[in-house]
Amino acid sequence: MEMSETEQQEVVNQIYDYAANLLVNEKYTSYETEQALIEQGLDEETAAVVVRKLEQEIGDVKQKRANKDMLYGALWCIGGIVITAASYSAASGGGTYVVTWGAIVFGAIQFFKGLANSAS
Repeated sequence: MEMSETEQQEVVNQIYDYAANLLVNEKYTSYETEQALIEQGLDEETAAVVVRKLEQEIGDVKQKRANKDMLYGALWCIGGIVITAASYSAASGGGTYVVTWGAIVFGAIQFFKGLANSAS
């Protein structure tokens, strides 16, 4: 009995979901994931293709997240520095000023977290 295109796509989606779960949630290595796919009935070449594609997708998602962390971290840090500098400048003739250390520290931590994740 021939499967319809929709049924074939559903099977492919299930294979990718299964492999993605093993790689991301179960923390399987690439080799372990390939072996699990082979045990489920895939041939070695197909299992390797599935794992390679998933690793590429996972890498792309991690890179996008790292870039986002660096961008928002830089914005928070620079914004905190600008507000602190403006407040200090306004108080230069005497008075009080605000040091937005929370925004500066939070932004720096987020930026460097993104930078570290970008390199890995």
